[in-house]
This record gives sequence, structure tokens and C-alpha cells, in this order.
Amino acid sequence: MHLTCSTTSILIILLMKIFAVGMNYKEHNKELHEPLSKTTSPVIFIMPDSALSKDHKPFFIPDDLGVIEYETEVVVRICRLGKTISSRFAHRYYDAVTVGIDFTARELQQQLRAKGLPWELCKSFDGAATIGDWMDIDKFQDIQRLQFHLDVNGSTVQKGFTGDMFYKIDELIAYISRYFTLKTGDLLFTGTPAGVGPVHIDDHLEGYLEDYKVLDFNCK
Repeated sequence: MHLTCSTTSILIILLMKIFAVGMNYKEHNKELHEPLSKTTSPVIFIMPDSALSKDHKPFFIPDDLGVIEYETEVVVRICRLGKTISSRFAHRYYDAVTVGIDFTARELQQQLRAKGLPWELCKSFDGAATIGDWMDIDKFQDIQRLQFHLDVNGSTVQKGFTGDMFYKIDELIAYISRYFTLKTGDLLFTGTPAGVGPVHIDDHLEGYLEDYKVLDFNCK
């Protein structure tokens, strides 16, 4: 079967993997007391498709996972099959970008990290990966020089610039594709800058990519 960027949404859902990058911004690492440097390999984890929330649907805050914090991130969409991709060709493998929220059960994450355990329970629960509307990457001159931010209840709470990433998007795609075959419809959450914080019932979240509002939903 030949897969293209125009593959139907039903087929994409069946094939989709969600990759996420942890600790990819220096200032965020400082607020988590993690002195991670560029000499360390990217921190990669995977979410199931049940973690995905889109189309501006509300986020239902779990009542049994403790404090849930937002982590605003740039998300890219993979548009073709690829394995062991070179960084210089990685730009050919994604076609769209948006802003997403990687919701994190922070207290649970701290417990898991203290024990050296995986992060999936605190990062990959149902609805934890919220994404906004997709924008064609051709709308932007350089995907690695994008400003993005999150507003909660009308106030800006988190700002980011993709140029501040430890590992750039093309580097991440090259690294991930050494271990996993990338397929049309896979998503890549590229990491969050500093400024994460808790969400509460009735919070209204709006995410912006440059001046475009691509994310708009409520917490329930």
C-alpha cells in the first residue's frame, strides 16, 4: 500500500504513533532541577493513540493523579514512511506543525523518576496529548525559528522559541528513526520551554504559533 500525506484520517489513526521529547529546553530543565546538556542523548518516550485529544475537545482532569500541569510544545506531523533518516533529509518527512499540550501528572512523575521508572503513567494517560489545528510548514520561513505561547484564562503563562531547543526537529527525527520506523500520521511533540504550571477545572487554554491561534479548549 502506498501512503501519502493525503492518507485518510481513519487510516492515520490506525497507524499513528505519538513520540515525545523530554527536557529539550535548558530553562525548563532548570525549573525541574535537571542540569541536562547537549552531550546527553534526547529523552524520548511514546504515548498511545488513546492519549490524543484534538478538535478543541475539553480536557478532563483526572481526579486520581494529583497535580496535572500543562507543557506547551510545538508538534510536527510525519507525512511519509522513513527509517534511519539523515538529519539533512529529515525536513522531507513532515508537512505540518501545530501547538500541543503534553499534560503531566507532576507528583507522579517525581515519584517515578526517583525510582528510575518509565514516565508513561504520568505522561501517557487518556487525553494527555492535546493538539491544535495543523498549519502547513510552508507558511513559515524557518520551522526552527518559531515563537509559540500559551494563554490560560486570557493571560500568557508560557512562551517558547524553537531556536532554543537542545535538539532541533530534524535531529530528533533522525535520532528517533534509528529505533522506530516513522509512518504517515505519526506525531512528534518536541519538548516544552520553561513556565509549566497546574491546570484547574474551568480553565480556558489557548495556544498560539506565531500570531496564529491554533489551540482553544477548556478544562473540565
